[in-house]
Amino acid sequence: MKPVSELDLPKLLTHERHRIHLIGVAGSGMSGIAALLLELGHNVSGSDKVSTLETDRLQRLGLRFREQHRAEDAADADVIVFSSAIKIDNPILMSARDSGKPVVRRAEALAVIMRGKRGIVIAGMHGKTTTSAMTAHVLREGGVHPSHYIGGEIPILGTNAHWDPRGEYFVAEGDESDGTLRCFHPEHSLILNIEEEHLDFYSDLAAIEKVFAQLIEQTSGTVFYNTDDLNTVRLCAKRKGAISFGLSEEADYRGAGVELRDFASVFCVYRRGEQLGEAVLNVPGQHHVQNAVGVIALATELGIPFERIATSLRRFEHARRRFEIKYESDRFLLVDDYAHHPTEIRATLKTARSAGRKRVLTMFQPHRYSRTKALCKEFGRAFDDADRVVVTDVYAASESPISGISGETIASEITAHGHRGVSYQPRLESVHHDLGNMLDSGDLVLSLGAGNIHEQLSLLAADLVIAEKLKAIITTDGEVRLYEPLSKHTTLRVGGPAQFWVEPRNENSLAELLRFCQRENLPLFVIGRGSNLLVRDGGIRGVVVHPCGGDFDKIEVTGNEIAAGVGAKLKEVAYAGKATGLGGLEWMEGIPGSVGGSLRMNAGAMGVQTFENVVRVRYLDANGEAHTKIRKELEVHYRNFPLLENNFAVSAVFRGQPAPTEEIVRKLEASQEKRRTSQPAAKSAGCIFKNPDSCPAGKLVDELELKNCRVGKARVSEVHGNFIVNDGGATAAEMLELIEKIKSVARAKRGIELETEVQIVGEPA
Repeated sequence: MKPVSELDLPKLLTHERHRIHLIGVAGSGMSGIAALLLELGHNVSGSDKVSTLETDRLQRLGLRFREQHRAEDAADADVIVFSSAIKIDNPILMSARDSGKPVVRRAEALAVIMRGKRGIVIAGMHGKTTTSAMTAHVLREGGVHPSHYIGGEIPILGTNAHWDPRGEYFVAEGDESDGTLRCFHPEHSLILNIEEEHLDFYSDLAAIEKVFAQLIEQTSGTVFYNTDDLNTVRLCAKRKGAISFGLSEEADYRGAGVELRDFASVFCVYRRGEQLGEAVLNVPGQHHVQNAVGVIALATELGIPFERIATSLRRFEHARRRFEIKYESDRFLLVDDYAHHPTEIRATLKTARSAGRKRVLTMFQPHRYSRTKALCKEFGRAFDDADRVVVTDVYAASESPISGISGETIASEITAHGHRGVSYQPRLESVHHDLGNMLDSGDLVLSLGAGNIHEQLSLLAADLVIAEKLKAIITTDGEVRLYEPLSKHTTLRVGGPAQFWVEPRNENSLAELLRFCQRENLPLFVIGRGSNLLVRDGGIRGVVVHPCGGDFDKIEVTGNEIAAGVGAKLKEVAYAGKATGLGGLEWMEGIPGSVGGSLRMNAGAMGVQTFENVVRVRYLDANGEAHTKIRKELEVHYRNFPLLENNFAVSAVFRGQPAPTEEIVRKLEASQEKRRTSQPAAKSAGCIFKNPDSCPAGKLVDELELKNCRVGKARVSEVHGNFIVNDGGATAAEMLELIEKIKSVARAKRGIELETEVQIVGEPA
């Protein structure tokens, strides 16, 4: 491949126009090159594995785009431009190499384009994108009409790259990751910081400094450098005419008295001891103030008045994914940030902590295996300002996995450093579930990483909007939690999360909740004590309602009748009867469920079913309207009450019969003893199968010799064949596999089709 300096074709930036093909054009860096070339009048084509909003925009400007890399699509190109992420076996790259066609890297192409302007390169390991955007914005507001190229989405600039024929300056973000920083020969350089990074490319810090030293040497005009960074000072301080900036008193341009006000940074600016005035940067964080002082120094030296600079800083909006607020309310704040290096993480967490929220909860996605391996110790010390941290697996970018290196590597280092609030979640799609379930009023949630972790925060933000509305409906008395593990709310102790877990305390709240879900087309499922329920591992989408507390737990006795809310335990109804001398309800002691679940399933024990004691039922329809029906108006079947398939019970009235206390106690003890001797003590959902006509289900399982049969941690009880127990850590998938196994054996050996009594709901994982 021919380097730029040896191209026998005219340079990329001339009065001539060329056919240029970009490999990897959908990337943020390459899309910027495409935009510049199109604005310069070249005939531009590009290829990538995916299309994006940016490639759609570029096509409207004239880009010929192909969603695959085929050599024939670039056959007529005069020059091929490729990104560092492109592998050497790319078919277009191989074809160009074989034909001797000029091939240049992205940074080389950018360097050639910049030769038509007075170049300003922003370089450093951290903060380049925001500082480059800030520089271009300040110069634009100062009337300089700069062209720019920035490796990120920049809302305030409109696009990430733009050629302005009116201005003489070109502001570019210099990428040091692949050594191509040495391609630039700018008039001015702004050096932010230098430290160990990109160790997949560089051997050590010395190799990194060599590239920066070459950039400094190739800068024809002024080098601006951060005096708060020791490595930068060591390389730049001896440069003739260099200008320092930062928060140090030794800096030529100094920021002082930094305060955070409403997520803006307020500070005073001094030039060689002379106060220039106050600046308000519409971006929080001390590290951003350091960089802003560098921009102020550059703009001032270019002749822009400080007052104009200060005005533009107040209007500045940073790049996407740079402390970008995704959701804000009185109760919660969600922020996304691109930080993926330990230094960046520490700075971002410090900013998050300064926001004054109660806790900082952090989701972090490591970026690249090589960085994770090289800097794992530093990552371990970077999260001190986070109250809770959930680490997911590595975003590989273009790298292959490294044995023994994963997100767990960093989680372990954070723990070893002494942090007690760290967890590792290998499933990226579950990260927002973990963080969302931790949420408490006053929390700030921060997503960190250069990969796709921000998508998890966006999912959390979208659900939080609905959760806040649900909270307003049920008022301060009730509870709303995101992604509540339903394994905590079923007696079987399995089940994935409820998207929205809601605990209303009274009928009015439940009614309004029903109306809201109907308006918003949100699925709604009601759960009691979860004693006859098997929830799949993917959990339940929509709103899961658990009526409890308040009116729903009330039990009142009037004469021979006991009124109970749907949240009351059946056992408590039986003992309320005992306390007032009412018998006939002792069977309820043997069922570990609530009144609501008992009604829905027409539950029974000791030869008695629920509706043998029911006098009347009060319920809400799907519109939240209340109704009451007496027993003779109700259609009831074995283990089924059709009315509650589309309606929602609120309370029920049971009738008991006066009986001597001794008799009631004897029957309660008999119920206890039967449960103790005939049912397993392990975690279960009660009877799994309905009894077929020919044989009780438990006896059938026993005769089929399936007791103690297991799948994983799910096992058929040795005490009762119709019970499947959780031996600890069982999944719903294991439970369902065991159920199907029992059904299959019963069908094959006895010709009996077993029907499940346990209610199976939710989605697979």
